Amino acid sequence: MPAIVLVGAQWGDEGKGKATDLLGSSLDYCVRYQGGNNAGHTIVINGEKFATHLLPSGILTPGCTPVIANGVVVDPAALFKEINGLNDRGVDTSRLLVSSNAHLITSYHTTIDKVTERFLGKNLIGTTGRGIGPTYADKINRMGVRIADIFDEKILAQKIEAALAQKNQLLVKVYNRRAIEVDTVMEEILAYADDLKPLVADTSKVINDALDEDRTVLFEGAQATMLDVDHGTYPFVTSSNPTAGGVCAGAGIGPTRVDRVIGVVKAYTTRVGSGPFPTELLDEDGEQLMKIGAEYGVTTGRNRRCGWYDSVVARYAARVNGLTEFCLTKLDILGNWEQIPVCVGYQIDGVRHDEMPMTQSEFHHARPVYEFFDGWNEDISSCRAFEELPKNAQGYVKALEAMSGAPFWAVGVGPGREQTIVLRDG
Repeated sequence: MPAIVLVGAQWGDEGKGKATDLLGSSLDYCVRYQGGNNAGHTIVINGEKFATHLLPSGILTPGCTPVIANGVVVDPAALFKEINGLNDRGVDTSRLLVSSNAHLITSYHTTIDKVTERFLGKNLIGTTGRGIGPTYADKINRMGVRIADIFDEKILAQKIEAALAQKNQLLVKVYNRRAIEVDTVMEEILAYADDLKPLVADTSKVINDALDEDRTVLFEGAQATMLDVDHGTYPFVTSSNPTAGGVCAGAGIGPTRVDRVIGVVKAYTTRVGSGPFPTELLDEDGEQLMKIGAEYGVTTGRNRRCGWYDSVVARYAARVNGLTEFCLTKLDILGNWEQIPVCVGYQIDGVRHDEMPMTQSEFHHARPVYEFFDGWNEDISSCRAFEELPKNAQGYVKALEAMSGAPFWAVGVGPGREQTIVLRDG
Protein backbone atom coordinates (compact mmCIF):
# COMPACT_ATOMS: atom_id res chain seq x y z
CA MET A 1 0.00 0.00 0.00
CA PRO A 2 2.64 2.60 -1.04
CA ALA A 3 0.80 5.94 -0.86
CA ILE A 4 3.11 8.95 -1.09
CA VAL A 5 2.09 12.56 -0.47
CA LEU A 6 4.19 15.34 -2.01
CA VAL A 7 3.70 18.86 -0.64
CA GLY A 8 5.36 22.23 -0.97
CA ALA A 9 7.05 23.23 2.29
CA GLN A 10 7.29 26.98 1.67
CA TRP A 11 5.08 29.34 -0.39
CA GLY A 12 5.06 27.27 -3.57
CA ASP A 13 7.31 26.99 -6.63
CA GLU A 14 9.71 24.72 -4.72
CA GLY A 15 10.12 22.25 -7.57
CA LYS A 16 7.40 19.71 -6.78
CA GLY A 17 7.24 18.70 -10.44
CA LYS A 18 10.90 17.71 -10.36
CA ALA A 19 10.35 15.66 -7.22
CA THR A 20 7.39 13.93 -8.87
CA ASP A 21 9.52 13.19 -11.89
CA LEU A 22 12.23 11.74 -9.63
CA LEU A 23 9.68 9.25 -8.31
CA GLY A 24 8.30 8.76 -11.80
CA SER A 25 9.64 5.35 -12.77
CA SER A 26 7.92 3.74 -9.79
CA LEU A 27 4.57 5.52 -10.06
CA ASP A 28 1.36 3.81 -11.12
CA TYR A 29 -0.94 6.76 -10.34
CA CYS A 30 -0.32 10.48 -9.85
CA VAL A 31 -3.22 12.28 -8.16
CA ARG A 32 -3.79 16.02 -8.00
CA TYR A 33 -5.96 16.57 -4.92
CA GLN A 34 -6.60 20.36 -4.66
CA GLY A 35 -6.19 23.73 -6.37
CA GLY A 36 -6.82 24.65 -9.96
CA ASN A 37 -4.98 26.11 -12.92
CA ASN A 38 -3.53 28.87 -10.72
CA ALA A 39 -0.30 26.96 -10.14
CA GLY A 40 2.35 25.38 -12.31
CA HIS A 41 5.02 22.71 -12.28
CA THR A 42 8.05 22.86 -14.56
CA ILE A 43 9.76 19.60 -15.53
CA VAL A 44 12.83 19.25 -17.75
CA ILE A 45 13.18 15.92 -19.59
CA ASN A 46 16.18 15.39 -21.86
CA GLY A 47 16.67 19.14 -22.08
CA GLU A 48 13.03 19.73 -23.07
CA LYS A 49 10.96 21.89 -20.73
CA PHE A 50 7.35 21.00 -19.91
CA ALA A 51 4.95 23.07 -17.79
CA THR A 52 1.81 21.62 -16.23
CA HIS A 53 -0.83 23.75 -14.53
CA LEU A 54 -3.98 21.72 -13.93
CA LEU A 55 -2.72 18.31 -15.01
CA PRO A 56 -0.77 16.16 -12.54
CA SER A 57 2.97 16.00 -13.21
CA GLY A 58 2.64 12.24 -13.69
CA ILE A 59 1.07 12.95 -17.10
CA LEU A 60 4.67 12.97 -18.35
CA THR A 61 5.52 9.55 -16.87
CA PRO A 62 4.94 6.64 -19.28
CA GLY A 63 2.53 4.07 -17.86
CA CYS A 64 1.37 6.33 -15.03
CA THR A 65 -2.35 7.10 -14.71
CA PRO A 66 -2.84 10.81 -13.94
CA VAL A 67 -5.91 11.66 -11.84
CA ILE A 68 -7.64 14.98 -11.18
CA ALA A 69 -9.48 14.25 -7.93
CA ASN A 70 -12.62 15.71 -6.37
CA GLY A 71 -10.79 18.44 -4.41
CA VAL A 72 -9.60 20.17 -7.57
CA VAL A 73 -11.54 22.99 -9.27
CA VAL A 74 -11.52 22.55 -13.04
CA ASP A 75 -11.66 25.16 -15.79
CA PRO A 76 -12.56 22.99 -18.82
CA ALA A 77 -11.06 25.48 -21.28
CA ALA A 78 -7.74 25.42 -19.40
CA LEU A 79 -7.89 21.63 -19.10
CA PHE A 80 -8.27 20.97 -22.80
CA LYS A 81 -5.80 23.66 -23.78
CA GLU A 82 -3.22 21.86 -21.64
CA ILE A 83 -4.18 18.41 -22.92
CA ASN A 84 -4.02 19.52 -26.56
CA GLY A 85 -0.69 21.26 -25.99
CA LEU A 86 0.87 18.09 -24.61
CA ASN A 87 -0.67 15.95 -27.35
CA ASP A 88 0.88 18.25 -29.95
CA ARG A 89 4.28 17.55 -28.36
CA GLY A 90 3.81 13.79 -28.50
CA VAL A 91 2.78 13.23 -24.87
CA ASP A 92 0.17 10.51 -24.35
CA THR A 93 -2.68 11.94 -22.25
CA SER A 94 -5.15 9.11 -22.88
CA ARG A 95 -4.92 7.67 -19.36
CA LEU A 96 -6.16 10.84 -17.66
CA LEU A 97 -9.10 10.50 -15.25
CA VAL A 98 -11.19 13.35 -13.80
CA SER A 99 -13.46 13.10 -10.76
CA SER A 100 -17.18 13.49 -11.38
CA ASN A 101 -17.31 15.41 -8.07
CA ALA A 102 -14.72 18.04 -8.98
CA HIS A 103 -16.19 21.53 -9.16
CA LEU A 104 -16.25 23.56 -12.38
CA ILE A 105 -14.76 27.02 -12.77
CA THR A 106 -17.17 29.00 -14.93
CA SER A 107 -16.81 32.35 -16.66
CA TYR A 108 -18.74 34.08 -13.88
CA HIS A 109 -16.19 32.81 -11.35
CA THR A 110 -13.29 34.38 -13.24
CA THR A 111 -15.23 37.62 -13.69
CA ILE A 112 -16.02 37.85 -9.97
CA ASP A 113 -12.40 37.03 -9.10
CA LYS A 114 -10.98 39.83 -11.24
CA VAL A 115 -13.41 42.59 -10.28
CA THR A 116 -13.21 41.71 -6.58
CA GLU A 117 -9.42 41.84 -6.58
CA ARG A 118 -9.43 45.24 -8.29
CA PHE A 119 -11.98 46.49 -5.76
CA LEU A 120 -9.62 45.60 -2.87
CA GLY A 121 -7.07 48.17 -4.05
CA LYS A 122 -3.97 48.22 -1.82
CA ASN A 123 -5.41 45.33 0.23
CA LEU A 124 -5.39 42.93 -2.73
CA ILE A 125 -4.52 39.30 -2.07
CA GLY A 126 -2.49 38.73 -5.22
CA THR A 127 -4.89 36.24 -6.82
CA THR A 128 -4.19 34.99 -10.34
CA GLY A 129 -7.71 36.01 -11.40
CA ARG A 130 -8.53 32.51 -12.63
CA GLY A 131 -11.71 32.08 -10.58
CA ILE A 132 -10.26 29.66 -8.03
CA GLY A 133 -11.43 31.44 -4.86
CA PRO A 134 -14.99 32.16 -6.05
CA THR A 135 -15.37 28.54 -7.16
CA TYR A 136 -14.30 27.22 -3.77
CA ALA A 137 -16.59 29.79 -2.12
CA ASP A 138 -19.54 28.46 -4.13
CA LYS A 139 -18.55 24.92 -3.17
CA ILE A 140 -18.65 25.79 0.54
CA ASN A 141 -21.87 27.77 0.05
CA ARG A 142 -23.44 24.67 -1.56
CA MET A 143 -24.14 26.43 -4.83
CA GLY A 144 -21.31 25.02 -6.92
CA VAL A 145 -21.48 23.25 -10.27
CA ARG A 146 -19.78 19.86 -10.45
CA ILE A 147 -18.51 18.00 -13.48
CA ALA A 148 -21.28 15.40 -13.16
CA ASP A 149 -23.82 18.20 -13.61
CA ILE A 150 -22.69 18.74 -17.19
CA PHE A 151 -24.39 15.50 -18.17
CA ASP A 152 -27.81 16.54 -16.84
CA GLU A 153 -28.82 19.79 -18.54
CA LYS A 154 -31.83 20.31 -16.29
CA ILE A 155 -29.76 20.21 -13.10
CA LEU A 156 -27.02 22.28 -14.75
CA ALA A 157 -29.48 25.02 -15.70
CA GLN A 158 -30.99 25.08 -12.20
CA LYS A 159 -27.58 25.45 -10.58
CA ILE A 160 -26.40 28.19 -12.92
CA GLU A 161 -29.66 30.11 -12.53
CA ALA A 162 -29.35 29.95 -8.74
CA ALA A 163 -25.73 31.07 -8.84
CA LEU A 164 -26.34 33.96 -11.24
CA ALA A 165 -29.35 35.19 -9.29
CA GLN A 166 -26.83 36.09 -6.60
CA LYS A 167 -23.77 36.90 -8.73
CA ASN A 168 -25.59 39.33 -11.00
CA GLN A 169 -26.79 41.34 -8.02
CA LEU A 170 -23.17 41.76 -6.99
CA LEU A 171 -21.88 42.49 -10.48
CA VAL A 172 -24.56 45.02 -11.40
CA LYS A 173 -25.27 46.80 -8.12
CA VAL A 174 -21.84 46.75 -6.48
CA TYR A 175 -19.33 46.58 -9.30
CA ASN A 176 -21.38 48.36 -12.00
CA ARG A 177 -20.87 45.48 -14.45
CA ARG A 178 -23.16 43.90 -16.98
CA ALA A 179 -25.29 40.94 -15.88
CA ILE A 180 -24.25 37.50 -17.13
CA GLU A 181 -26.84 35.46 -19.05
CA VAL A 182 -27.66 31.88 -18.01
CA ASP A 183 -27.78 30.71 -21.64
CA THR A 184 -24.30 32.08 -22.29
CA VAL A 185 -22.79 30.11 -19.40
CA MET A 186 -24.74 26.98 -20.35
CA GLU A 187 -23.42 27.16 -23.89
CA GLU A 188 -19.84 27.62 -22.69
CA ILE A 189 -19.96 24.64 -20.35
CA LEU A 190 -21.90 22.23 -22.59
CA ALA A 191 -19.35 22.77 -25.36
CA TYR A 192 -16.99 20.52 -23.35
CA ALA A 193 -19.46 17.75 -22.47
CA ASP A 194 -18.50 15.31 -25.23
CA ASP A 195 -14.76 15.72 -24.61
CA LEU A 196 -15.10 15.42 -20.83
CA LYS A 197 -17.34 12.37 -20.69
CA PRO A 198 -14.67 9.72 -21.50
CA LEU A 199 -12.38 11.14 -18.78
CA VAL A 200 -14.88 11.17 -15.92
CA ALA A 201 -14.64 8.49 -13.24
CA ASP A 202 -15.32 7.72 -9.58
CA THR A 203 -11.72 8.58 -8.79
CA SER A 204 -11.98 7.84 -5.06
CA LYS A 205 -12.82 4.21 -5.88
CA VAL A 206 -10.12 4.05 -8.54
CA ILE A 207 -7.49 5.30 -6.09
CA ASN A 208 -8.57 3.05 -3.21
CA ASP A 209 -8.69 0.03 -5.50
CA ALA A 210 -5.17 0.84 -6.67
CA LEU A 211 -3.92 1.00 -3.09
CA ASP A 212 -5.63 -2.31 -2.32
CA GLU A 213 -3.66 -3.79 -5.24
CA ASP A 214 -0.36 -2.44 -3.81
CA ARG A 215 0.04 0.06 -6.62
CA THR A 216 2.22 3.11 -6.01
CA VAL A 217 0.11 6.26 -5.81
CA LEU A 218 1.55 9.76 -5.53
CA PHE A 219 -0.69 12.53 -4.21
CA GLU A 220 0.50 15.87 -5.54
CA GLY A 221 -0.57 19.24 -4.19
CA ALA A 222 -0.52 22.63 -5.83
CA GLN A 223 0.76 25.73 -4.00
CA ALA A 224 2.27 24.93 -0.59
CA THR A 225 2.06 24.80 3.19
CA MET A 226 2.34 28.56 3.77
CA LEU A 227 -0.52 29.14 1.31
CA ASP A 228 -2.87 26.68 3.01
CA VAL A 229 -6.19 28.35 3.84
CA ASP A 230 -6.03 27.03 7.43
CA HIS A 231 -2.30 26.84 8.15
CA GLY A 232 -0.77 29.46 5.87
CA THR A 233 -0.23 33.22 6.09
CA TYR A 234 -3.96 33.99 6.09
CA PRO A 235 -5.51 35.92 4.37
CA PHE A 236 -2.69 35.86 1.80
CA VAL A 237 -3.35 32.22 0.97
CA THR A 238 -5.03 29.99 -1.57
CA SER A 239 -8.61 28.73 -1.14
CA SER A 240 -7.90 25.07 -0.38
CA ASN A 241 -5.70 22.79 1.71
CA PRO A 242 -2.41 21.94 -0.04
CA THR A 243 -1.05 20.49 3.21
CA ALA A 244 -0.92 16.72 3.58
CA GLY A 245 -4.19 16.65 5.51
CA GLY A 246 -5.96 17.93 2.41
CA VAL A 247 -5.28 14.63 0.64
CA CYS A 248 -7.97 12.73 2.52
CA ALA A 249 -10.84 15.08 1.69
CA GLY A 250 -9.44 16.08 -1.71
CA ALA A 251 -8.90 12.56 -3.02
CA GLY A 252 -11.33 10.46 -1.00
CA ILE A 253 -8.93 8.26 0.94
CA GLY A 254 -8.57 7.61 4.66
CA PRO A 255 -5.58 8.89 6.67
CA THR A 256 -4.41 5.37 7.48
CA ARG A 257 -3.59 4.82 3.80
CA VAL A 258 -0.70 7.32 3.68
CA ASP A 259 2.79 5.84 4.06
CA ARG A 260 5.17 8.66 3.22
CA VAL A 261 4.95 12.48 3.20
CA ILE A 262 7.67 14.36 1.30
CA GLY A 263 8.07 18.11 1.68
CA VAL A 264 9.76 19.94 -1.18
CA VAL A 265 11.84 22.92 -0.12
CA LYS A 266 14.18 25.26 -2.01
CA ALA A 267 17.70 25.96 -0.80
CA TYR A 268 16.42 29.53 -0.47
CA THR A 269 12.85 30.89 -0.33
CA THR A 270 10.42 32.51 -2.78
CA ARG A 271 6.81 33.58 -2.85
CA VAL A 272 4.43 35.12 -5.39
CA GLY A 273 1.75 37.62 -4.51
CA SER A 274 1.13 39.68 -1.41
CA GLY A 275 1.70 38.82 2.23
CA PRO A 276 4.43 38.66 4.88
CA PHE A 277 7.81 37.15 3.97
CA PRO A 278 10.43 37.55 6.76
CA THR A 279 13.56 36.69 4.75
CA GLU A 280 12.61 38.66 1.63
CA LEU A 281 15.54 40.46 0.00
CA LEU A 282 14.86 43.86 -1.53
CA ASP A 283 18.46 44.33 -2.60
CA GLU A 284 21.06 43.07 -5.06
CA ASP A 285 21.09 39.60 -3.47
CA GLY A 286 17.36 39.27 -4.06
CA GLU A 287 17.74 40.43 -7.64
CA GLN A 288 20.55 37.95 -8.20
CA LEU A 289 18.57 35.05 -6.75
CA MET A 290 15.66 35.92 -9.04
CA LYS A 291 17.85 36.10 -12.16
CA ILE A 292 20.07 33.06 -11.52
CA GLY A 293 17.14 30.98 -10.27
CA ALA A 294 14.85 32.12 -13.13
CA GLU A 295 12.25 32.95 -10.53
CA TYR A 296 9.27 33.75 -12.70
CA GLY A 297 5.86 32.18 -12.15
CA VAL A 298 5.08 29.19 -14.39
CA THR A 299 1.41 30.15 -14.60
CA THR A 300 1.48 33.96 -14.33
CA GLY A 301 4.99 34.93 -15.42
CA ARG A 302 5.19 37.25 -12.42
CA ASN A 303 8.56 37.83 -10.75
CA ARG A 304 8.85 35.84 -7.55
CA ARG A 305 9.90 37.55 -4.37
CA CYS A 306 13.18 36.00 -3.21
CA GLY A 307 14.82 35.52 0.19
CA TRP A 308 17.15 33.29 2.17
CA TYR A 309 16.25 29.85 3.53
CA ASP A 310 13.86 30.02 6.49
CA SER A 311 14.30 27.09 8.87
CA VAL A 312 11.36 28.28 11.02
CA VAL A 313 9.06 27.82 8.02
CA ALA A 314 10.65 24.43 7.28
CA ARG A 315 10.11 23.19 10.85
CA TYR A 316 6.53 24.42 10.76
CA ALA A 317 5.94 22.58 7.48
CA ALA A 318 7.44 19.41 8.95
CA ARG A 319 5.07 19.63 11.92
CA VAL A 320 1.87 20.59 10.09
CA ASN A 321 2.33 17.98 7.34
CA GLY A 322 3.87 15.21 9.44
CA LEU A 323 6.76 15.08 6.97
CA THR A 324 8.77 11.88 6.78
CA GLU A 325 11.44 13.62 4.67
CA PHE A 326 12.40 16.67 2.62
CA CYS A 327 13.51 17.03 -0.98
CA LEU A 328 15.85 20.05 -1.25
CA THR A 329 15.90 21.75 -4.65
CA LYS A 330 17.96 24.40 -6.46
CA LEU A 331 21.11 24.08 -4.37
CA ASP A 332 23.07 24.97 -7.52
CA ILE A 333 21.63 28.50 -7.55
CA LEU A 334 23.65 29.43 -4.45
CA GLY A 335 27.07 28.93 -6.06
CA ASN A 336 27.90 32.65 -6.34
CA TRP A 337 27.88 33.76 -2.70
CA GLU A 338 30.85 34.00 -0.32
CA GLN A 339 28.51 33.62 2.64
CA ILE A 340 24.94 32.34 2.73
CA PRO A 341 22.60 33.48 5.51
CA VAL A 342 20.00 31.08 6.91
CA CYS A 343 17.11 32.23 9.08
CA VAL A 344 17.20 30.28 12.36
CA GLY A 345 14.60 32.30 14.29
CA TYR A 346 12.70 35.60 14.43
CA GLN A 347 12.88 38.73 16.48
CA ILE A 348 9.40 40.10 17.19
CA ASP A 349 9.18 43.26 19.27
CA GLY A 350 12.48 42.38 20.91
CA VAL A 351 11.54 38.78 21.72
CA ARG A 352 13.27 35.77 20.09
CA HIS A 353 10.94 33.19 18.48
CA ASP A 354 12.26 29.83 17.28
CA GLU A 355 8.90 28.59 16.08
CA MET A 356 6.14 30.05 13.92
CA PRO A 357 4.37 32.96 15.63
CA MET A 358 0.77 32.31 16.58
CA THR A 359 -0.84 35.44 15.11
CA GLN A 360 -0.89 37.18 11.74
CA SER A 361 0.25 40.43 13.35
CA GLU A 362 3.28 38.80 14.99
CA PHE A 363 4.37 37.13 11.77
CA HIS A 364 3.98 40.40 9.89
CA HIS A 365 6.43 42.01 12.32
CA ALA A 366 8.89 39.09 12.37
CA ARG A 367 12.50 39.95 11.55
CA PRO A 368 14.91 37.13 10.68
CA VAL A 369 17.74 36.03 12.95
CA TYR A 370 20.50 34.76 10.65
CA GLU A 371 23.28 32.22 10.95
CA PHE A 372 25.93 32.47 8.23
CA PHE A 373 27.49 29.61 6.25
CA ASP A 374 30.50 29.70 3.96
CA GLY A 375 29.68 29.48 0.25
CA TRP A 376 31.42 27.25 -2.30
CA ASN A 377 31.82 29.38 -5.44
CA GLU A 378 31.60 26.36 -7.74
CA ASP A 379 29.29 24.99 -10.38
CA ILE A 380 27.78 21.87 -8.79
CA SER A 381 25.34 21.01 -11.59
CA SER A 382 27.41 18.01 -12.72
CA CYS A 383 27.61 16.42 -9.24
CA ARG A 384 25.80 13.10 -9.03
CA ALA A 385 26.77 11.95 -5.50
CA PHE A 386 26.77 13.82 -2.21
CA GLU A 387 30.52 13.22 -1.84
CA GLU A 388 31.11 15.06 -5.12
CA LEU A 389 29.71 18.28 -3.71
CA PRO A 390 32.19 20.86 -2.36
CA LYS A 391 32.71 20.52 1.40
CA ASN A 392 30.96 23.83 2.10
CA ALA A 393 27.95 22.74 0.04
CA GLN A 394 27.84 19.47 1.99
CA GLY A 395 28.01 21.44 5.20
CA TYR A 396 25.19 23.72 4.11
CA VAL A 397 22.93 20.76 3.30
CA LYS A 398 23.72 19.04 6.61
CA ALA A 399 23.06 22.25 8.54
CA LEU A 400 19.68 22.76 6.85
CA GLU A 401 18.74 19.15 7.51
CA ALA A 402 19.62 19.47 11.20
CA MET A 403 17.43 22.57 11.67
CA SER A 404 14.46 21.68 9.42
CA GLY A 405 12.67 18.97 11.37
CA ALA A 406 12.92 15.98 9.00
CA PRO A 407 15.71 14.12 7.14
CA PHE A 408 16.65 15.09 3.58
CA TRP A 409 15.85 12.44 0.99
CA ALA A 410 17.24 14.12 -2.13
CA VAL A 411 19.06 17.27 -3.26
CA GLY A 412 18.52 18.98 -6.64
CA VAL A 413 21.58 20.48 -8.37
CA GLY A 414 19.92 21.53 -11.64
CA PRO A 415 16.62 21.44 -13.53
CA GLY A 416 17.24 18.19 -15.43
CA ARG A 417 15.80 14.80 -14.51
CA GLU A 418 19.32 13.44 -13.91
CA GLN A 419 20.43 16.43 -11.79
CA THR A 420 19.27 15.08 -8.45
CA ILE A 421 21.36 13.47 -5.73
CA VAL A 422 19.44 10.83 -3.79
CA LEU A 423 20.75 10.71 -0.24
CA ARG A 424 18.77 7.73 1.03
CA ASP A 425 16.34 5.17 -0.32
CA GLY A 426 12.65 6.02 0.15
